[in-house]
Amino acid sequence: MNHWQSPKGRKRHTLAATLLASAVLLAGCASSSDVSELELDDTPPQQMFNDALALRAAGQLKQAEKKFNELDKTYPYSEFARKSLINIAYLNFTMGKYPETVAAAKRFVALYPGSEDSAYALFLIGESYYRQIPDVGRDQHATAQALDAMREVVQRYPDSEYANEARNRIRMAEDQLAGKEMEVGRYYLVRKNYLAAINRFKLVVTNYQTTRHVEEALFRLTESYYALGVVNEAQTAAAVLGHNFPDSEWYKDAYSLLKDGGYRPQASSGSWMSKAFASLKIF
Repeated sequence: MNHWQSPKGRKRHTLAATLLASAVLLAGCASSSDVSELELDDTPPQQMFNDALALRAAGQLKQAEKKFNELDKTYPYSEFARKSLINIAYLNFTMGKYPETVAAAKRFVALYPGSEDSAYALFLIGESYYRQIPDVGRDQHATAQALDAMREVVQRYPDSEYANEARNRIRMAEDQLAGKEMEVGRYYLVRKNYLAAINRFKLVVTNYQTTRHVEEALFRLTESYYALGVVNEAQTAAAVLGHNFPDSEWYKDAYSLLKDGGYRPQASSGSWMSKAFASLKIF
């Protein structure tokens, strides 16, 4: 047999041998920590779950959350994974980690929509957003998210133990959003940008009629429309205000404003305000 090889053949042989040796060397140099990470925890799920509960009961929340996460990854889609996931959401909420709470709770609702804990998961989502609501002078995106989440709790689980608290949160979130619209509306009103102001006050009257801001919004509409010379709408705003809040100081101011110009509150059936309140049987 002829063992002679061309220079190219010898080079290919040497390169292959070098690569093989390098692969063996790299495999041998793998650290024990790398290997341990690849090993699966074979602790029974019941034991892992009990250990996590014990850590939670002892107040070791971070360790408990870590243990529940390990269980979820080791035994995905099992009964204990389901129980672990809702605990992960709860523990993150308790520790004030609201984005993590929302992520875990949303995953729970997506995986287990029929679970008896889904109402609680949805409530945790809404409450996490609610805890992040800023003052009225800042962006209210979190407020809108809280409102949507709490409405979903009430709509999907109206008889759950979380529904009443969700309704309270809805009222407070709506009041916050209405307050933001009022702030912007006043900003435009002071600068005599009456159309922009009307649009803001209109949102309050249309979308947030049950909030404490609606009385002032109706007065500001009276004021804005009157300044524009749209007297019939100003009269309607004052009439709606007086009909629904006859003892309001805002109504007294609206009445005086129109009276000084020789007018009085008078509702127009064709006005959007009359229709808006009639739809809720307020006017």
